[in-house]
Amino acid sequence: MIFFYGIQINIWLVIGFLGQSCFFLRFLIQWIVSEKRKKSTIPVVFWYLSFAGAFSVLVYAIYRKDPVFIVGQSMGLMVYSRNLWFIYSRKRAAVGG
Repeated sequence: MIFFYGIQINIWLVIGFLGQSCFFLRFLIQWIVSEKRKKSTIPVVFWYLSFAGAFSVLVYAIYRKDPVFIVGQSMGLMVYSRNLWFIYSRKRAAVGG
């Protein structure tokens, strides 16, 4: 068993922190892209990181049997999936597919 400052580190903790890291990165990337373009912009990678973060936190919440996070992350997954669907269906239509 691995301990870090008295906290037991296991795969579930890693999954939970991985999800939280994805959520942090999406805001960081969105901020950087917006600063470069000098306008508020949401890049596609924002939605991928949102999906990955929600999925990871959902897996962690299921392990923890936490209904608040299970419901919240499930709803988020639907929104993030739908946004990715819109992005790719629009691109497909533009290409003629």
